[in-house]
Amino acid sequence: MSRINTNVQSLIAQRVLGQNNSDLNNTLERLSTGLRINRGKDDPAGLIASENLKSEITSTNAAIGNAERADQVVNIAEGGLQEVSGLLNELQGLLTTSANTAGLSDTEKEANQLQIDSILQTIDRISSATTFQGTKLLNGNFDYETTDIAAGVNDFQINGAKFEGASLDVNVAITQSAQQGALFLSLGIIGGASTGLDLNGTGTTSNSVFSIEIVGSLGSRELSFSSGQTLTQIVNAINTFTDVTGVEATAVSSATTGGVALRSSEYGSTDFVSVKVTNDADVQVSTGGVANLGVYGFLGSDTSATGIDVAGGETDFSDATQPIRDFGQDVAGTVNGVIGTGDGRQLRVNTDFLDLTLNLDNAGGGTASAVDLGTFKALTIEGGGADFQLAGQVDIGGKVSAGIQDIATRKLGSSDLGFLDELGSGSTFDVTKNDTDFSGAQKIVDQAIDQISSTRGRLGAFQKNVVGATIRNLGVAVENTAAANSVIRDADFAAETASLTRSQILQQASTNSLALANQGPQAVLSLLG
Repeated sequence: MSRINTNVQSLIAQRVLGQNNSDLNNTLERLSTGLRINRGKDDPAGLIASENLKSEITSTNAAIGNAERADQVVNIAEGGLQEVSGLLNELQGLLTTSANTAGLSDTEKEANQLQIDSILQTIDRISSATTFQGTKLLNGNFDYETTDIAAGVNDFQINGAKFEGASLDVNVAITQSAQQGALFLSLGIIGGASTGLDLNGTGTTSNSVFSIEIVGSLGSRELSFSSGQTLTQIVNAINTFTDVTGVEATAVSSATTGGVALRSSEYGSTDFVSVKVTNDADVQVSTGGVANLGVYGFLGSDTSATGIDVAGGETDFSDATQPIRDFGQDVAGTVNGVIGTGDGRQLRVNTDFLDLTLNLDNAGGGTASAVDLGTFKALTIEGGGADFQLAGQVDIGGKVSAGIQDIATRKLGSSDLGFLDELGSGSTFDVTKNDTDFSGAQKIVDQAIDQISSTRGRLGAFQKNVVGATIRNLGVAVENTAAANSVIRDADFAAETASLTRSQILQQASTNSLALANQGPQAVLSLLG
């Protein structure tokens, strides 16, 4: 059948040629752009996935930049802290030199004090002058803002805190009290602290001596007491060597018993009291007293005078020729539901969301006391800290918060020992004074050195284990995300070049076919003669 008006073969050839031209154009576009997906119609689902991956790559690269910036901020802070550390070491040497009072003239003492003043001034200047783009780093600008501090919280340090909302309450539950190592030396002295020691039942005329060896965490001392010496005299003699032994004494006297309570000067499992009787001298009980001579322990939950375990903790002096020792106990508890680590009266919790150290009061009866069990609110964190966004996703999980405390001299030290600015001219620990407590001053400097060293170590760990690891991890994440995006979106040149060859051949074939189809109707003219 031959028709002229409708050339079906030509229409078919035109359609196929159009398809081949479209395929060829798509292939050429992919080869010229290098992308398999250039517009939504190429692969709608693939386009959505690719755009999400591109967004992740962009935010992750930004997080890497944030981490690198954080590293530089900490580097600058570390530089200031390093200089302060050197100044504190020099200050320590000046104190040791100044303590040699008999070998120094007044002029030398004054010169040493001038150097101390200069060091203190330099520390304060470093505190206020260490900056990053105008933001001061070591003046407490990046410390945390706190309110509602409980009366029994002596000192605290917040190294990190992340929370959503306006504030974070720090709630503490004490599950184990902090205790001193404690023993009671029952001497049978009835009638008050002024009553004398009775040896061999002869009152004040005995030539015998009552000798004991007292050992604490700092050292030991052997002391001897004669008949007639009072509780007050015995206590004073023991306390003379507290700095040597780490043991302090208090007099205990009632209608039925009298003696000396010996306690470690500090709380915790590393502090202890040990007593060894080297000569009991036949100690006698005062008239009207109860025969409870010996070394006693304290009730497990109470190291007060009323907690003496007279019923079950007695060790006769004759049996105390071997040391009798009692260790203290670390505080234990939870902070916002997380089990803390106790060290004496100090309780610390360290998590990704809260890194906090609390030094609790040792006075019983307070709601924030380390020696009482109970629950209380220690403080409220209102904000502050140095926040770094170290993840592509902006949320609390991707944020890292670090606290950098004020290192001014009025802040270095503690409320128990004193603060560094008290070493300045005219202050408590001025080395030119005749009654300067050099031991106390050195303890303050030791505490300041520990605080600076701890801050440097913490920031160093932040750089190494947080920032450094984050940069490496994010770098790998960018690589893997880019690879995933490439699989979805990038063109496969081997496949596309093969498709190009095929499309070109088909285009040529369909063009020739169209030409042949267009020639077909001309054969009808032969029927017209």
